[in-house]
Amino acid sequence: MSGNVSIWKTLGQDKTVDWLQRALANGGLSHAYLLVGPPQVGKMTLAIDLAMTLNCQAEPALRPCSKCPACLKIAAGKHADIQLIALNQDPDDEEKDRKLIGIGQINTALHSANLPPFEGAFRVYIIDEAENLSQDAANRLLKTLEEPPQKVIFILLTGNIRLIPATIVSRCQRLNLGKMKTAAIEDVLRERGQIDNEKARLLSRLSHGCPGWALTVSTNPAILETRQEAFSKMQAWTAAGYCERFAAVSQLALQFNKKRESVYELLETWAGWWRDILLVKTGCNSDIVSLDYLFALSEMAGTLTLGEIVSALKSLTQAVQQLRLNANPRLVLEALMLNLPKTGLRPAGSQPVEVKNA
Repeated sequence: MSGNVSIWKTLGQDKTVDWLQRALANGGLSHAYLLVGPPQVGKMTLAIDLAMTLNCQAEPALRPCSKCPACLKIAAGKHADIQLIALNQDPDDEEKDRKLIGIGQINTALHSANLPPFEGAFRVYIIDEAENLSQDAANRLLKTLEEPPQKVIFILLTGNIRLIPATIVSRCQRLNLGKMKTAAIEDVLRERGQIDNEKARLLSRLSHGCPGWALTVSTNPAILETRQEAFSKMQAWTAAGYCERFAAVSQLALQFNKKRESVYELLETWAGWWRDILLVKTGCNSDIVSLDYLFALSEMAGTLTLGEIVSALKSLTQAVQQLRLNANPRLVLEALMLNLPKTGLRPAGSQPVEVKNA
């Protein structure tokens, strides 16, 4: 390899890091990169690593050193030549309510693109969740990518490249960030997170190959508490009758209208559990993710047929797909509740789902 990959903080992307180091060493730097991968797989870390390397004041073989003034400023988000463009970052942007990165943000950022770097070697523009660029913002960015200024690097991050205009994709060097192996994440958690082996094993499986998620949860137990609440809801609602389920749908539909990502996360968490129930039912326990709920999952699997479990998993997957296609949330959630099988099992100490008067 051309450089010391371990200097970079990016985890599990050694081939990509080595490729970038070779490009830097050979003068083959692109004016724009598109980092593609799931949330918390390491896209932002890689973007910061590259920005540091481009502006680091240490010897080339030691970049990024993470110690020089430039590296420290970039890590703290205070370097004049490094700009982060993110969703809803500008409270005055007219397109804020549309949950898009608006043209106002892009115009403000690109105002300095044609000026020489202020304190470093390169200006670097990092656009997080680039799939959320508005049409006007994308067109404005495209004009700059077609005639890129000197000493300017654009780094676009996305989890869904299909939502980015093909004209922008074609003008970027695409780098795919793959998921990290579970065993490797487990090792990192032991080394960095200072947690016991059992928790490291659990978080590495729950991360689905995304080390950023595992490291975050290792120091933030509230995320696992939210997961526990989600599991209790699933147990309660699959044990409830139809009247209780429809009352629950009202609450869930209201939540979707206010904060839809939280509902997506809930449904995807449930889908993960039903996958584990399916694995228990078919005797594939070694592949189960939610090891901490093995007893409860086994109990549920024992009350259901294989067909009921498969049907529940399909219903959850379809519900997420339909909601993302802007189907009526209440109708989608009502259909889901009707399709979930009845287990007759309630979580210990739980109360029936509250039914509010119409």
